Amino acid sequence: MQYKAIKLVKRPEIYITPDLFETVTLETPQLDDGQFLLKQTHMSLDPAMKGWMMPDKNSYIPPVELGEVMRSSGVAEVVESRNDNFPVGSRVVGMIGWTEYAVSSGEGLRLLPPEVPAEAVLCVLALPGLTAYQGLMNIGKPRAGETLVVSGAAGSVGSLVGQIGKAEGLRVVGTAGTEDKCRWLVDELGFDAAINYKDADLAKKLEEATPDGVDLYFENTGGAVQHITYGRMNVHGRIIVCGMIADYNTDSPSPGPNWINMIRRRLTVQGFAMPDHWGEVPAMTEKLSGYFMAGKLKYRAHKLQGLESAIEGINLLFTGGNTGKLMVEL
Repeated sequence: MQYKAIKLVKRPEIYITPDLFETVTLETPQLDDGQFLLKQTHMSLDPAMKGWMMPDKNSYIPPVELGEVMRSSGVAEVVESRNDNFPVGSRVVGMIGWTEYAVSSGEGLRLLPPEVPAEAVLCVLALPGLTAYQGLMNIGKPRAGETLVVSGAAGSVGSLVGQIGKAEGLRVVGTAGTEDKCRWLVDELGFDAAINYKDADLAKKLEEATPDGVDLYFENTGGAVQHITYGRMNVHGRIIVCGMIADYNTDSPSPGPNWINMIRRRLTVQGFAMPDHWGEVPAMTEKLSGYFMAGKLKYRAHKLQGLESAIEGINLLFTGGNTGKLMVEL
């Protein structure tokens, strides 16, 4: 049987362009003992992919090698199996790649309960939810009554950070790039306030939304929000650095704030990446499932159709054109 896959064949300079990829037609191989064949149904597109395409071997995860299938996580169904732990009809989530089919021995994959929709898996229980939980709860260590500011709050990670924060009794303020996204954060997700980071009065509005200062800042974007929020951090505040999406498509990243505030306010600033925490995934999944089953985590999926839609569609993550968790339905 033939199927399509997309390989990375060039490194990006600044932007992700179609010539970086090659669509190939492959044959499904014969399975060895212990292997099974996956048919991918939903494929996640995430900002971290830009870093995975770069040649930096000193990052938190090795780059995708040229000529390899582009890396991504996804949900897939087992359609043929020589592995008793992954019978035909079972569903899995994990790193599968930009491909319609894949052969696996089960490494890095998790079996999914049949009742959870694939969209919910990618929006809540997969990388976005795990990242949100690890950053806020395990690194930020929030305490009820504190104020949390989330940049990129309408994104797949930021929207969950804010909702987990509300579930834990925090005052939550988010920033996003459109008025529609800001309304969604407040009206649907229950944020206490949401601010359009393009607003000319950004500093004033952020000050009004955080009258008691900021105890926790979950950083997804960089940009002007970072400088303003940094200046409002309370003593012993915590800054969790998850992403810097404003600088992903530039060859001259913007300068960060001066460190003197870090001394005066005794701040903790910590970056993190999920490959360091795979051993904690079962415990985090259980926590996320609890929030989700209690109705405390809502999501919005932005679905593209067909494998090759990923080639152009991934750039929606960097223009703010996606409305919700970006994924490809195969």
